[in-house]
Amino acid sequence: MEYKDNPIFPARFMWGASSASWQVEGAVNEDGRTPSVIDLNTKTKEGYADNSVTADHYHHYREDVELMKKAGFTSYRFSIAWSRIYPDDSGVPNQLGIAFYNNLINSLVKSGIEPIVTLYHYDMPVWVDEKYGGWYDRGIIDAFDQYVRTCFKEYGDRVKYWLSINEQNMQICYGKWLGVCKNEDTWEEDQWKVNNIMNVCHAKAVIACHELVPGGQIGPVPGYVPIYPETCKPADQIAAQNAEEMTEKVWTDFYAHQEYNGFIKAYWREHNINPDIRPEDLDAFAKAKIDFFALNCYRSNTAREAKPDEKAEDYLLNKSGKKGELSFPVVPGMYALTKNSYVETTDWDWEIDPIAMRYMLRYVWDHYQLPMMITENGLGAHEDVSEDGKVHDPERIKFLRDQIFQVGRAIQDGCEVIGYNPWSFTDLLSTGNGMSKRYGLVFINTTDKDVRDLRRIPKDSYYWYSNLIKSNGQDWGVQADGKI
Repeated sequence: MEYKDNPIFPARFMWGASSASWQVEGAVNEDGRTPSVIDLNTKTKEGYADNSVTADHYHHYREDVELMKKAGFTSYRFSIAWSRIYPDDSGVPNQLGIAFYNNLINSLVKSGIEPIVTLYHYDMPVWVDEKYGGWYDRGIIDAFDQYVRTCFKEYGDRVKYWLSINEQNMQICYGKWLGVCKNEDTWEEDQWKVNNIMNVCHAKAVIACHELVPGGQIGPVPGYVPIYPETCKPADQIAAQNAEEMTEKVWTDFYAHQEYNGFIKAYWREHNINPDIRPEDLDAFAKAKIDFFALNCYRSNTAREAKPDEKAEDYLLNKSGKKGELSFPVVPGMYALTKNSYVETTDWDWEIDPIAMRYMLRYVWDHYQLPMMITENGLGAHEDVSEDGKVHDPERIKFLRDQIFQVGRAIQDGCEVIGYNPWSFTDLLSTGNGMSKRYGLVFINTTDKDVRDLRRIPKDSYYWYSNLIKSNGQDWGVQADGKI
């Protein structure tokens, strides 16, 4: 539907930005924190910095919160590092780790900023990985339950919005790349056993939140990539549906309906897969009613029919930030992702598609009728300080403007959207590209090769976004084409 007027955002709409502990904090060996698996993973990225310093938020959080306050933020989404709270298997929480997040939360609340806390964002403690084989052993369920209950008890008086597991679907779909997979030869079946254990942990978090946090709300954080059919050929439409099922809908259906959907059950039967779902799992799922969806959306994909006799292909990710290095996966008999000639792309070949935001919000609302917040959405780019001492990022302003406008259009369409927290507040460590792929509204003066002075320099996008926030989505500024 076309509208005559610009969108109107709700009066209590939460405007802010996002981060994750291992990507922003640094201080990986301080105050009792022990290594996480993702710490070790960052050290394998040749040519890129690891996460030992990143934005050094651990030592600069007061300055960072002050910048949020000046921008007019009313929310901030961040994660807690499991290994700061439980650095070993003694069962004794680390009081210094607890104190850091208390200080951060208190600073946010004092500044009028709603904390939105992710319990797990890729950073499994090494001791957990060694003891339980990552997500493979059901012993991790009790360890995770202990951890989240500690978080709810320590911070639940001030934190009312909680997120369970960040991008569980991506951790399964791309488990080989993200390090969740322990044995590539058996991953076809193992991934569904791992996924079920993660679902039990998600359920435990939901149950504990509702038990321990007065007025607390909790939701999952799927990574969402809307998928369009390449053509109007009917088989391409089915391929696009297959792709959405196997990368997203299997998870969103589970979170909302608290049971596995018919598509994935049929897939398991067809491939003789036993996901090891136990009666006690079903009991936990039945009690785990979520309050909202948190959604991470950066891009869209396009799918075509893939014949059963086609050669299987994995994603070949663009690791350098030079266009043209990405190649798409082929899943024979299911779908093949393809290049979309109707959209532009970033330097990392990610589709720039603001309509995807409106599509996603409409799709999720139509299917589940649950409130939604955006917890990641942003533009990764190569950037540095200009000769005038500032950081000019007009491409990010255009990206954010177009994306937020589509969030507003989805609200006009009738979707209940309660917040927008793009990735990211400051520059931070990219999952695969160190400090060279910058997403921040605030520039951190460091590089992959030189830590520099870690000075905070608000980018042009910071000031643009601040004006938008303070007008509650009415001051759009000047568009890239010069129109108001």
